[in-house]
Amino acid sequence: MNPLLKRQLRKYVPKELHDNPDLERFFDAVHRSYTTSDEQFAMLQRATKLSSEELFEANEKLKNESESQKEIIKKLKNVIDTLNSYELNQNENQENLELDSLTLVDLIDNQTKEILKINKQRDKLVASLERQNQELNDYTHLVSHDLKSPLQSIDALTTWLQNDYNELLDENGQQTIKLIRSNVQKMDTLVKGILKYSSIGSVEKDFYKVDTKEIIQRVIERFKIPTNITIAIPEKLPTVTGDHFRLEELFGNLLKNAIKFNDKPTGEITIGYTDKDDFWEFYIQDNGKGIEEKYFKKVFIAFQKLENNYKSTGIGLSIVKKIIDLYEGEIWIESTPTEGSTFYFTLKK
Repeated sequence: MNPLLKRQLRKYVPKELHDNPDLERFFDAVHRSYTTSDEQFAMLQRATKLSSEELFEANEKLKNESESQKEIIKKLKNVIDTLNSYELNQNENQENLELDSLTLVDLIDNQTKEILKINKQRDKLVASLERQNQELNDYTHLVSHDLKSPLQSIDALTTWLQNDYNELLDENGQQTIKLIRSNVQKMDTLVKGILKYSSIGSVEKDFYKVDTKEIIQRVIERFKIPTNITIAIPEKLPTVTGDHFRLEELFGNLLKNAIKFNDKPTGEITIGYTDKDDFWEFYIQDNGKGIEEKYFKKVFIAFQKLENNYKSTGIGLSIVKKIIDLYEGEIWIESTPTEGSTFYFTLKK
């Protein structure tokens, strides 16, 4: 195992146990568990990050193709208007009408072929996107499952060490054990976050009417809100179409983000909404650190963190974006660095 870690652990074990075979087995177990989990998690993180970026790029391509089809439909509408115009004047110049009509038929034929070509490209892209997403989900579940065992082993071994030799460990030794357990907890949180991200879209949930006030209150009850932060909620909040599981993840991650990155002595978070025809437009506003505009899209990609924050997993906002996409809504950011951020998103009524 790592010589430094082994030496640190050996320092806090009684000398009479240094030659004990059980101690060497303990060192070996820690080494194997730590090495295995570290390597597997690195593989998982690289694969998930790469796949998330590919999915994001594929989604952008689909948006561009959608705009192209809108342009073609607009052109076809103009063609139809032109045909109608010719029909009004057909008694005036029948010969010219027939000539122009042939030209228009050729134009429509060419446009139809272009639409068919674009649709084929889109179908291939969608199929590729679905295949990549399924492969990512399968790989994520497999590796995450393999990570659970070594993480549990490290957690159990450090707990035994702390309980059995607590009186022999000085403050430095106890801090070392706490650091190991803290790293294990962080990795466990990451694994759970990755599994949650991969299952958000695959878990079958029936959509039904949900009271968002109830959802937000439930989320706040789970959190330990710092004493310097206040959350303002309207007396009445709308009912939307969705499910409790995903909506709790949606509001929970946005509120957690607003709390975590608030550096003001008095933190203020405001939740509100606006009626937008078929949708409700919600917003969660804070007076925290803020985000530069160039990062507005990046924050929604898995593992894309703006800071090297030890407690941040870089998955929360990607889960939010995935839920919004599943609900066929939109999400965007308005922010000023050092002054705060506002996350807007729409949900169907």
